[in-house]
Formats: sequence, structure tokens, C-alpha cells
Amino acid sequence: MTTESRIASFFGLDDMGWAKHANPWSGWTRFITCLPLFALAVWSRVWLGWWSLVPIAGALLWIWLNPRAFGPVQDDRAWIARGVFGERFWSNRHRVPVPARHQIMPNILNVASLTGFPFLVWGLVAIDPWPTIFGMAMIIGGKLWYIDRMAILYEDMIVQRPELRYRQPSETSSR
Repeated sequence: MTTESRIASFFGLDDMGWAKHANPWSGWTRFITCLPLFALAVWSRVWLGWWSLVPIAGALLWIWLNPRAFGPVQDDRAWIARGVFGERFWSNRHRVPVPARHQIMPNILNVASLTGFPFLVWGLVAIDPWPTIFGMAMIIGGKLWYIDRMAILYEDMIVQRPELRYRQPSETSSR
């Protein structure tokens, strides 16, 4: 089992979960809102004191709720949907191998994205906008590049094995 498949399992990403996660509304609102809302919630400790735990909890709830808040994607035409489905292939590579050309770059991009984390933490602790913004840009930029590579992985996988192409699951599907 891969680290990514454990994370997917923790977040309840079965067939329906992945289909909802791939909805462009879910994908783009994650990029636009999750990290900035969390950062703002942490910064609110300056204005709200201990009451800042309320917006922090709200931001964390949104991060958890977002992949569940939207209906399943209809098809795989959207770039972000293909990226999420490629991410699913990547997380399940222990069961269905991915092409050799996709073995290294996802790990590099995940590490690159994580390099923004210390800057984000520094900015949140110091209430300093520059390291906060720089950290968020590194994290989000790395994740966007990762999703782009996952879209390419998805396209390669469905060319090799057309039966893997996304088909909208029924509401009772939970594979």
C-alpha cells in the first residue's frame, strides 16, 4: 500500500469519493480557498485570541468537507478531473503499475511542494505576509504542477488500458 493510498483511504476516497473529488468545482475551490482560509484563520488569533480556534476549525472542516461537497464529475474532459483521476492511478500504483516515465516526477513535485511548508509556518507564526504568501505559492504551485503531471499520467494510462477510463459511478458504488 502506498502513502497516497493510505491518505485516500483516510479521506474515504472510494469510487464515489474520487468522482466527487474530481469535480472541477471541488478542485478549483480547494486551490482557491483551502490554504488561504486556513492561513487567515490562524492569523485571526491576533484579533480573536482563543476564539480564533473557531475559524481554524471551520477552515479544517472545509478542507475535509470540500471533496464531499460537490456531486460526482460527469466525465473526464476537464483538466483538473483528469489530474485527480491520474492521482488515483498514482495512489493505486501498487495494484496497477503506472508507466515507467511517471515513476519519479510525482515524488519530486510532492517534495518541491513541501518546501513551501516551512515558509508557510514561519509566516503564520510571525504573522508575516511575505513568507506566508511565498509558502502558499510554493505549495499551490507545486500541487498544480503535480496535478498537471497526473493528468498526463491519466491520459497515458487510458491509452494503454481504455477500460480504466472514468465512467460515472452509481450512487451505491463503493469499490
